[in-house]
Order: sequence, then C-alpha cells, then structure tokens
Amino acid sequence: MIRSFQGHTPSLHPSSWVAPSADVLGKVSIGEESSIWFQCVLRGDVNTITIGKHVNIQDMTLVHVARDLYPVTIGDYVSIGHHATIHGCTLRDHSFVGMGAMIMDDVEIGEWSFVGAGSLVPPGKKIPPGVLIMGSPAKIIRDITDKDREIITRTANNYVKYKENYRSEGIGGTSLS
Repeated sequence: MIRSFQGHTPSLHPSSWVAPSADVLGKVSIGEESSIWFQCVLRGDVNTITIGKHVNIQDMTLVHVARDLYPVTIGDYVSIGHHATIHGCTLRDHSFVGMGAMIMDDVEIGEWSFVGAGSLVPPGKKIPPGVLIMGSPAKIIRDITDKDREIITRTANNYVKYKENYRSEGIGGTSLS
C-alpha cells in the first residue's frame, strides 16, 4: 500500500515497483528500476527515506528513520536481504545487506561493502568502502573479493528482472492506495 501521511506523498519513479502487501508511507522517494518486496514497511513519517536506482528491498524488511536526526539514504545498486532492519542510516552505492541484518542510527555503510546475514551494526559505526563485516556487533572480517562484487552486481540486476516479471503479471506497481 502506498499512502500519503500528514501531507507527504511518496515519490516513486514510474519504473519502480512496490509489492501489493508492502507499506510505503510519507516522505519516501524511490528511484528508477528499484523494487520494494512483499511485507516490507518503509515508514517516512518523521524524517525522509531516499532510495536510489536499481535498489531492491527484499521481503519483510523494515526501513524507518529517527525524528529530526537521522533520515535513511540508500544509494544506487544496493541490495537489502529479507527481514533486515534499516534505521536512520546511510547505505552507499553497491552496498549489500544480508538477510536479517540490523543497521542502526547514524551508521554509514561504504560503497561496495557487504554486511553479513544476521549482523548487528551498532549506532554511529562508519564502515569503510570495500569490506565484509559480520557479527554482533559487526566487525570487519576482510576486504571484499571479485566474487563478492559479482554477487552484489548480479543481485541488483536480477531483482530488476524479477520485478518486471511481477509487473507483467499485473502484480504490484506504483499507484497510491
């Protein structure tokens, strides 16, 4: 469901796609070819959520903001795995957040960085570009590899195809509810 809230209407590029069971509310901007999957919640009620192009936010992910302090900014070609929590943080271009990871307020994930599934990135952490982080709290494990870069690129590209498959079946879209 795509809804206005307190006079703020989500802005969705016409090529973006939102699953019918996702909730996109308020001060949210979604870029071209991006997709928001089933049962996601993007709550732009007390600050802004800005999503770049070719981003996929997979099923059951929560994206929320911190009032007057921390918006959410998601760069281009970012993949966020199922059931992640993204709260008041910045994800730079080509970053990847694994399933079930929690990214907290005032965190910055650098370009081409990879957050392992189930990791907790605590408030205020600044993750440099091009590293794999894992754990609770998340720590740098190693530099990413060419294979990691391939996974990041392939996942972003695949989700553009997946959303087009759903759109062609008449499922989801970009219309206000």
